[in-house]
Amino acid sequence: MMKRRKVREFKPGSVFYACLVYLFLYLPIFVVIAFSFNTSEMNITFQGFTFEWYGRMFENRQLMQSFFNTVIVAFWSTILSVVIGTLCALGLYKFEFKLKNLISSSLYIPIVIPELVFAIALLIFFSSINVNMNMVTLIIAHVTFSMPFVVITVRARLAGFDKSIEEAARDLGANEFRTFFRVTLPMISPGVISGGMLALTMSLDDVVVSFFTAGPESQTLPLKILGMVRKGVSPDVNALSTLMILGTIVILLTATLIQGKLEKKM
Repeated sequence: MMKRRKVREFKPGSVFYACLVYLFLYLPIFVVIAFSFNTSEMNITFQGFTFEWYGRMFENRQLMQSFFNTVIVAFWSTILSVVIGTLCALGLYKFEFKLKNLISSSLYIPIVIPELVFAIALLIFFSSINVNMNMVTLIIAHVTFSMPFVVITVRARLAGFDKSIEEAARDLGANEFRTFFRVTLPMISPGVISGGMLALTMSLDDVVVSFFTAGPESQTLPLKILGMVRKGVSPDVNALSTLMILGTIVILLTATLIQGKLEKKM
């Protein structure tokens, strides 16, 4: 006879604890959204409701330029991290070669070492080869610390990959190129999307690495906000942050829907 699954009892204490955790996580976000409608320029106390700052933020050229820099860096670093990380994960999964274990272990170094140490190491490297800090160095730096997360995520997806599917595709006449794009990539695409989302998130909110590798004309939004903290963050920053939060939610929901459809096809 089949055993009945035990029904867990409803515990008000657990629900209360979960509510406190979610309140701790999301209350700062709600405060930022609320203060984006504040009429006060000091942005210390909420004095009234207005949509003025959503229009005035476009007049702040330095703020919008830093936002565009952030988007450009995040876009290219995510694309490069996904491409390089996916190919690296496939290479480590399919091929056996010397120093494979050493290379696999070295991928965790950018993850486990302190971010400050990693940023100083990048600064020393760029300075030693006489490279001026600009958007290129910033993108390279973001790819360096984002790519290992893509490799780890894709390798986790490859752990349950059935190689016989690729062999069947090649037996039916598909070459390596067609097999990769028609069979392998769709199978590991949930892991690729997850790795890409991690790389995008880390690039958007990075401060320490960007501080050491950005040039005077490649200031990102987190660095701009960091410089404004001493004098006070204006409500137009909260307005831009609110739009970024909404954009992130849309991207996350879209990626989740795409990932769910891909998993249903398998």
